[in-house]
Formats: sequence, C-alpha cells, structure tokens
Amino acid sequence: MKYLVTGVAGQLGHDLMNELHKRGIEAVGSDLAPEYAGVRDGSPAADMPYVSMDITDRDRVLEVIESVRPDGVLHCAAWTAVDAAEDEDKREKVAAINACGTQNIADACKEAGCKMLYLSTDYVFDGTGEKPWDPDCKDYAPLNVYGQSKLDGELAVSGTLEKYFIVRIAWVFGIGGGNFIKTMLRLGQTHSELRVVSDQIGTPTYTYDLARLLVDMIGTDRYGYYHATNEGGYISWYDFAVEIFRQAGMNVTVHPVTTAEYGESKAKRPFNSRLDRSKLAENGFTPLPDWKDALARYLEELKKLDA
Repeated sequence: MKYLVTGVAGQLGHDLMNELHKRGIEAVGSDLAPEYAGVRDGSPAADMPYVSMDITDRDRVLEVIESVRPDGVLHCAAWTAVDAAEDEDKREKVAAINACGTQNIADACKEAGCKMLYLSTDYVFDGTGEKPWDPDCKDYAPLNVYGQSKLDGELAVSGTLEKYFIVRIAWVFGIGGGNFIKTMLRLGQTHSELRVVSDQIGTPTYTYDLARLLVDMIGTDRYGYYHATNEGGYISWYDFAVEIFRQAGMNVTVHPVTTAEYGESKAKRPFNSRLDRSKLAENGFTPLPDWKDALARYLEELKKLDA
C-alpha cells in the first residue's frame, strides 16, 4: 500500500506520517513549502518522502497524484483559522483552499481510481440542541465561513467519488501548531484566575490517537461518514481547562462563564459539538482512548519537547 498525505506541516498530517512509518507503510507527504516545514521533534515524519503541492493549483494536484500513484489520499490540508476566515479579504482564499482545493483532490483521486479520506468538522452543523450529531445526519447549517467551506469540501468529495471516507472531528490538539491546551498553559503562567466558557459542549480529539484510527480506516472499504473524537463523555471548555491545570499541576482558578458573558468571537461557535462516535465500533474500528488519558500523554510529549 502507498498513501499520499496532504497538509503534513499541520499537527494531524505530521502524526499521520509518523503512524504510517511506524507500520512500515509507504507514504509521501505534501504541503505548500518547497521542503518539509512541520514539527521537527526527532520523529520520522520530517525525513519521509515529500513533495510540494498547492492544492488550489488543479494541474499540480493532478500531476502529483498521477506521479505518486497512491492507493489512497489522506487529505488534511485546510484553512483552519476560524475567526480570520470571517474577514472579507480572506473569504475567497478560504473557499479556494477548503472547497476548491478539496474538489481538486477528489477529481484527481477519481482519475487515479484511488480512495480518499477527508477531514471535516462539527462546524458543518448549527450546534443547536443537546443530542449528539449522527455522522449520517444531513441537517447542515454552518454558523460561520469556515464551517461552510468545510461543508463545501464534504459535498465535493461525496459528489465526486464512491470510495471515500468523511471523518468529522472537533476540539483538535497535537504537537504542532496552536491549540486550546497550549493557550491555557501559556495563560496559566501569567494568570492565577481565568474565565472559560461552560456552555459550549463537545469532546477533544488528540491527533496522535486520531492518526491510528485514520490509518486503520483507509486500509478498508468501509466507506462513508464517521465522527471521531476521544472517548470519555461530553464536556465543556471550562471542564477541559480545569483538567488541564489539574494534570499540569498548575494553581489556576477557572471560572465558568457563558458565551454571552465571555463575549462573542468574530466567528460564531456551536453550543452543541457533541459528535456521536458509535458508528466507529459498529463498523469494526477501535474507538479513541479517553480524553483525560490523551491529555496526560500529550502533556508528557510537550515536556519532552521542552527538555
């Protein structure tokens, strides 16, 4: 087997390359930079085969996939700056990357006859109610530009291919890039008290654990829509912050506040980010570990990087 991974400069793409290497599976990474520009933590990802590819350049995408001839493409490349996506001067670029770029990948996969795995988000839903969103639910109603662009990417994949996986994730954290955990740890160095919203509910997703699942998944023909976050129930950002400081041994008091009390962000966030993950086990996939366990392992990895 041979796979192409897009977006390897990001936290998930990096972990996917490491997971593929661990299993002895041939893989080629891609991103915008001329050379690999992701996390350099001594792991194999930085030294694996790499090709520069702008997913918004249709001809280049077709050329790379024709040249690599992968059995599947794990498409992680995306615009992920949610608030910045709301800026008028950024919206065209967001659509070009998340919608048109994904369409280019899907078209190239169709021409090559290979399968595709696309990473999406809970933001394709409107976040109302308290019931977990079913992966096959089609009640789409994105609240922001980012969510709409990822939904457009979903529709590009499902409308082009038969051999595809669409995997929605939420509250992502990994070694590369910024995330909520790193923000809390940074703020905790200078603040003894913090206010964190308690009315947005979901579950974190550790890219290290997610990478294992995605490699398992793309090796099968169990196509369709899935939701994948860590196990351990549904929590608020406030709950997450409290556990972060507890495990990190930091004396920070966290005060729960509503989204309204905290102040609206530029991009509207869903209140209900509960994703129903039961389809994973139903289709023979091993669910991700408990989020508290994932957090503990992640904090240990951060310590190693700082050592």
